[in-house]
Amino acid sequence: MKNKNGKIRRRFVFYGEVQGVGFRWQAVQAASACGVSGWVRNEYDGSVTMEIQGSREAVSAVIAFLNKDRWIRIRSMETTELELNTEERDFRVVY
Repeated sequence: MKNKNGKIRRRFVFYGEVQGVGFRWQAVQAASACGVSGWVRNEYDGSVTMEIQGSREAVSAVIAFLNKDRWIRIRSMETTELELNTEERDFRVVY
């Protein structure tokens, strides 16, 4: 969902070679560079889930950054639009 400030929030579930390759660290670096908030975590099935909030352009830039990494191999991903979390201010790894 988009608010009046142009922010969106999306949940991504990534499949492929996404664990053990620095995915979460790269996500934190990309989020910091793009000025978005949210979180990222490894899942027991080998996938990675990320919720990210910011401008549409910034969210797209984070995904593009992850796709360019030489070790990360995203084979597929699911995307869900979410309501904004107005309390969230940073991007972090959750366990």
